Amino acid sequence: MAAEGPLLLSLDLSGTFVFALNGAMTAVRAAKLDIVGVVALAMITGLGGGIIRDILIGAAPPATFRDWRYLAVAGGGGLVAFVLSRALNRFALTITMLDAAGLGLFAVTGTSKALAFGLGAGQAVILGVITGVGGGTLRDVLIREIPTVLYSGLYAIPALIAAIITAAATRGHLYGSPAAVAAAGACFAVRMIGVHFDLNVPGPPGARANRGKRATGGDGF
Repeated sequence: MAAEGPLLLSLDLSGTFVFALNGAMTAVRAAKLDIVGVVALAMITGLGGGIIRDILIGAAPPATFRDWRYLAVAGGGGLVAFVLSRALNRFALTITMLDAAGLGLFAVTGTSKALAFGLGAGQAVILGVITGVGGGTLRDVLIREIPTVLYSGLYAIPALIAAIITAAATRGHLYGSPAAVAAAGACFAVRMIGVHFDLNVPGPPGARANRGKRATGGDGF
């Protein structure tokens, strides 16, 4: 097994909550949805990446539908954001930081679970990144926006860094809580540096970079 069961579960649930919170805040502030829409978007954002990962590695049914805690945590994140939306609006940076933390957590768990199912390191890294950005991409599509993972900010790159560190630690028989925290921390640090300095990867020659960002975090490349 590439990851310890309790460690993988705790990281997965933590990532689910912070991404659900981010998705709910997007629904409240950007899409102006009611409570049903807020909770639905929270659950899609929090659970989407993990569901995609589990389908691709053949873990049927996905963990979301085998463990009630995933649905409870995602729904709870949505309700928290809905009830406290006015207060949370004053903590945009905090939400961005939570989003960056969720990205790192999901990149680590996605890579770990893929390795646990016998996939190669390269394939596991790809699935780690997909796990990290998948929920936010679904969120953006549902509110009829171009997924910002395709055009703005440092987002997929930090997830890639976390996934590579996780795969290398696992292959070197060094994976455990310290390695998982280090990988997620590296992702968080690179993401927040990108946010602070408004960094973007190069766009097409002559094209103006689209630097639009959500105050709630959101996915960027």
